[in-house]
Formats: sequence, C-alpha cells, structure tokens
Amino acid sequence: MCVAMFAAGLLLSIATPALGQEAMQSAYHDYRLVPVVEGLVRPWSIAFLPDGEMLVTEKEGRLRVVRDGLLLPEPVQGVPEVVSAGQGGLLDVVPHPAFEDNRLLYLSFSKPNETERGTTAVIRGRYENGALTDIEEIFVAVSEGRGHYGSRLVFDGQGHLFITVGERQASPRGDLYAHPAQDPSNHHGTVNRVYEDGGIPEDNPFVGDPNIRPEIWSYGHRNQQGMVINPETGDIWATEHGPQGGDELNLVQPGLNYGWPVVGYGVNYGSGTAIHEGTHKEGMEPPVHFWVPSIAVSGLLLYTGDRFPHWKGSLFAGGMAGEQLARLTLDGQEVMREETLVQGLGRIRDVRQGPDGLIYLAVDGRRGEATAILRMEPVETR
Repeated sequence: MCVAMFAAGLLLSIATPALGQEAMQSAYHDYRLVPVVEGLVRPWSIAFLPDGEMLVTEKEGRLRVVRDGLLLPEPVQGVPEVVSAGQGGLLDVVPHPAFEDNRLLYLSFSKPNETERGTTAVIRGRYENGALTDIEEIFVAVSEGRGHYGSRLVFDGQGHLFITVGERQASPRGDLYAHPAQDPSNHHGTVNRVYEDGGIPEDNPFVGDPNIRPEIWSYGHRNQQGMVINPETGDIWATEHGPQGGDELNLVQPGLNYGWPVVGYGVNYGSGTAIHEGTHKEGMEPPVHFWVPSIAVSGLLLYTGDRFPHWKGSLFAGGMAGEQLARLTLDGQEVMREETLVQGLGRIRDVRQGPDGLIYLAVDGRRGEATAILRMEPVETR
C-alpha cells in the first residue's frame, strides 16, 4: 500500500480543535497532534503492517487492529494468556522483518507460571484472518518478582532478536553486588539476544560460561522499556527507568555491566535516601544520558524519515510520569542537546515512526480510561 493511501486510511475526522488544529512549536519544526484512533485501553505498543493495518497491544491482554482508520471491535484471536496485574500484561508487538512473506508476529508478555506474578516471555505466531496460529514460545525469562518486565523487542536485520527483561523490582538494599541484576545466572535486568526462532547465537558474549545465561547480551539494567537499533551503525540504544530520579539512555554493548543498583543517579522513593554507592565505578558502564528528575521513560524511536528533516537522526523517548516526548540530538554516540515536546497531554507509552514518515504516540491512561493513538504532523511556518 502506498504512503498516501496509508495516511488517508488512518486519519480520522474526529480531530478535536485543541489537538487537530493547534500548532505546537519546537526548535526546528512546528507540528500538530492529530488523533488517529480512539477508544484504546492501556495501549502499550504500536506496529505497522505492509498492508496498511496498525496493530496495538492493550496491556490487559488484547491485540487490537486498526484498519482503514477504524478500530475493529474484535481483538485478534489466539493471543496467549497474560498476567494482567500491576505492570504485567500484553506488552510489545513487532512484525518479523519479512512479514510480507511469512506473516510472523512476535509478542512479549507477562506469562503465568508457578508464581502469581509470572515472568517475561516471547512468542511468535502466524497472523492471518484476524487470528494468530502456529504459535511458538521462543523465550521465557528466568526471573520472578512484582513488576518491571522490561519487554521491548527489536530485530537487528542480521537474523537476531533483542529482548529486554526488567529487574522485577527486586529490592536494592543490603549487599548491592548480590542483587539479582548483578547476577547473570538469571535474566533479571538484562538485554538478551537470540535467533529469530529463539536459538542461541554462538557469538553471544557469555556462551560457554556455565554460570551465565547464554542469551544475555548485557546486564546490570533496571527496567528497559525502550529500545531501538540504528540501521546504519548497528548501535543499540535503550532507555530504562530509574527509581526516584536516574532514568537512563544507554548504548548497549555486548558483555557489559550497566551497574544497577551499585551505581546510578536515583534515590529511594518517598524518603529520598541513597541507593547507590556512587554514580560511577570501574567495570560498570555509565549512561550516555540521564534524567533527574525522572520522566519515566518508555518507548524509544530513532527517527529516519523525511517529513521532519531537521529531526532526522534524533532519538525520541516517551515519558509517562513526565507526560512528554524528549527529543535527543545525537552526534555519533553522544547526546548533544535535549528538547521537550508534547507536554501535558498524557502518559506517552510508545513512540513509533509510521510508513508515512510521521511520528505516532500511544497515550496510556493509568486509570483504565479510553485513550488515543496520536500522530505528529508538520505544520508549515509562514
């Protein structure tokens, strides 16, 4: 489907004057926000398919379809059971890079297990005629805890899938070096790399070490809910939640320890007392960028389109508690400046670039109220 048809199909006539007509200003581009579709409950992730459909996960366990600008009433059938409690539920959805040929969709979710809180898992299945079939479970994290499932999925175009797993809210008290995120014999606080079918690549950094999970690419993370790969350089960028303060943007590299909870920039909730023994330590990788106070980072986008030419190459990080979109200007692997966009319109859970080169935002209603997918459109200045 051509870009023009896709854009026409998604744009609804429901745009309100406050969102659809009011121009917002930024350093390089003025823009407006237009509702694409409304009526979603706790949307977590957006995916675009070659035929023009948009898929949206709802955290409670539904995979929804937007077709020709309309939210279909029936969710996709065949989605696995999820632990829909707290931060758990149906989380990321990503089509296989060759989806047009193989129809494979990948879903991450909190999987029920012998504990009430479940663990992070990933399945893939064939999506046809409104249903998922031929479902295969390709990854199940060795982790347990209350929340913080992580759960972003990214393909690298080289036959690999990267999967984030959060530290499951394990308490950062006592011996910080004994924290589960510092123990790579489990998957707490990790970025993992597997083949597209779930197999383990032989060149993963810890393959052959009997004390480390072979899927692990990096460890010492907290709760990484944003991840993207630069298609030109192969750089892997991930955003992770800090506690009270200390959200991070990390350049994720194989075999490295990112320090949670030994080092960081946050403090304990409420009391403001110290967690970490410092902000830096030899052998632990510091963040490229951090936020104090936290904005509660979520979805992450590396913009490669032409509709906002001065934003090309920027990272866009969604903020939930901050109700904002942070644009980060990169110079290679350094963040040179930050600009705050889309303020005060809700908790931005996901950020995606559409086939039309525009930027799409999933707004998450914490109390379960229906929310919208919004689109950022350029406004010509006079």
